[in-house]
Amino acid sequence: MIISELDWELFVLISALLGLLYAGIQSYLLLKIPVTEEKPLSIAKSIMEGSNAFMKRQYKSIFTFAIFLAILIFIAFYFSEGLGNAWKVTLGFLVGAIGSAVAGLIGMNISIRANVRTAITAKKGLNPALRLAFRGGTVTGLSVASLALLGLIVFYMWFGNPQLMVGYIFGASLVSLFARVGGGIYTKGADVGADLVGKVEAGIPEDDPRNPAVIADNVGDNVGDCAGMGADLFETYVVTALSSMLLAYLIYLSYPSVIGQNGVILPLVIGGFAILATIIGTFFVRKNEKERIMRALYKGLIATVIISAVFFYIADYYLMNGNVAIYVDSLVGIVIMLIMVYITEYYTSERYAPVAKIAKASVTGTGTNIITGLAYGLQAVFIPAVVIVSGIIISYGITFYSFGQNAQMGLYGIAIAAASMLSATGIIISIDSYGPITDNAGGIAEMSGFDEKTRKEVTDPLDAVGNTTKAVTKGYAIGSAALAALTLFAAYKTVISSQFPQIEIDNPLVVSGLIIGAALPFFFTSFLMNAVGKAAFAIVEEVRRQFKEKPKILEWQDKPDYGKAVDIVTKEALRQLMVPAIVAVLTPILVGFILGPLALAGVLLGVILSGFPLAIMMTVGGGAWDNAKKYIEQGNYGGKGSEAHKAAVVGDTVGDATKDTAGPAINPLVKVVNTISILFVVIILTHYLIHL
Repeated sequence: MIISELDWELFVLISALLGLLYAGIQSYLLLKIPVTEEKPLSIAKSIMEGSNAFMKRQYKSIFTFAIFLAILIFIAFYFSEGLGNAWKVTLGFLVGAIGSAVAGLIGMNISIRANVRTAITAKKGLNPALRLAFRGGTVTGLSVASLALLGLIVFYMWFGNPQLMVGYIFGASLVSLFARVGGGIYTKGADVGADLVGKVEAGIPEDDPRNPAVIADNVGDNVGDCAGMGADLFETYVVTALSSMLLAYLIYLSYPSVIGQNGVILPLVIGGFAILATIIGTFFVRKNEKERIMRALYKGLIATVIISAVFFYIADYYLMNGNVAIYVDSLVGIVIMLIMVYITEYYTSERYAPVAKIAKASVTGTGTNIITGLAYGLQAVFIPAVVIVSGIIISYGITFYSFGQNAQMGLYGIAIAAASMLSATGIIISIDSYGPITDNAGGIAEMSGFDEKTRKEVTDPLDAVGNTTKAVTKGYAIGSAALAALTLFAAYKTVISSQFPQIEIDNPLVVSGLIIGAALPFFFTSFLMNAVGKAAFAIVEEVRRQFKEKPKILEWQDKPDYGKAVDIVTKEALRQLMVPAIVAVLTPILVGFILGPLALAGVLLGVILSGFPLAIMMTVGGGAWDNAKKYIEQGNYGGKGSEAHKAAVVGDTVGDATKDTAGPAINPLVKVVNTISILFVVIILTHYLIHL
């Protein structure tokens, strides 16, 4: 049976629409559940108002900058490539930016509506609350993956040339960077400030309604973990799929008889099958009485990847004539994803040694807690590095030899491995979004005065697992970002190969670029860490002021001013937003125009080489610190209020800034640097040749 390229394009389009339809049905079923209890509803409304206010102000800042960039992109391409390409690239940039923003808003808004329903449902038991929280996560997961795939297939059917779609990935990357930075600064500034004054100084529990920063903290979960992660994974999906298509298209131009047009659309077909597999996989998330919560979530993940593996064989059979190497590449991507998930859980789950040892180290004080947490964060880098390297070597090698020792096809093998990791995007985001939903649900239960049994036996266990699910998602995103960035680098190298057939490591320009690129993630994250510190300082001062001026707050006789704390951290986060984003955008442009294409190639490699391990260290280490605190709060080493608990709270505040702000923001940083380089590479190359 012969299936035309148009048939496959329609298949991808229908798959994306089916994913959105399923997400809509899940959303309808979720919102159908009535919220009749006044106090939880009032708290949820406060969280919603704070979240919407922040997102409105943040997106105003983002799109002011984006429109300015769109004008520059149009002008640059108009004079270099003409009106025909200029408007296409600019339109792609704007649609990518809007798509990333919409993905973030969907994640945030469904989470806000799911959290109060999960809190109330928790009174019925663990399983009903788990199912409801995961349903909310499913809406986000399938919406993000389906929106990304829909944008890609519409632009491909319209333009027919992935090179004209590069603006789309730059727009998605830019908004993802802003959303990660702004949301990350907000959420951790509020969280750290609330913990330092509430838990450490005032000795009140987490999510205690007497804490003036408690609403700001819950708002942060939504604008950071939901909106930020939604935008981030939308961008990850778009960048990974389109970078694979772009590389395939460039190879096709040189070796049309080797790869053909089918190789270009294959990453999108993989994405289409993955949407179908994710829909099926969501039905496998069920928990038995004695089963761990994480195991119940993993059943959905395992089902999704098994079904995807079967579907990928069908795609390979019809599109690539059943080439075994290409199919193995897709399996390599799945295996990399599964190993990354397991490694992240090992280092961040309370079930394993690292978290327990960090908790034990807290007995001797803050210093040993931080030292031990840092040690495990650093240790967590090595095995993922080995896994990624193994995946690169296997996927490159098997495709290289399968296509007659063709180096370009070897790179395509890496691209297919990266694209196949997308098979888990929908279910991974579903599992991730479960985390902030249960976190907020626990806060609402605490503030609403729910009985202790509901909190200890339902919302607390759900929340503790949520920390691991969020860490797992970050590990997945980092691994896929590394492979996607390598694919983008391969595309960049292909574009400049006519003038620079070899990028030699001992070339002074390449070395200079490597050093600049390797230093960039450290310089970038320094702004974010400082920003969290400043936001937390502002919150600490505000909470202290309210406790001082209204001492009866702690005696339950006066009400805190939640709105003031929300407003303060919003202003501080937005004030700190622009500088790191501008650094990320300007660095590759300045290096390209001042030092040339070879130096820029070094920058692209350098930012990958240092960004990958730094992101792993920060996110995994931070997750371990957080769960070490929760491990103590379960009654170990003295429990809540003990000296070990106070030390763990301080360690957690350090981890908050690394795991939810600085670490995750490295992903879009790496991809922004690569995508803006691809976007402007022809202009940079022309500038270089003119001034040679």
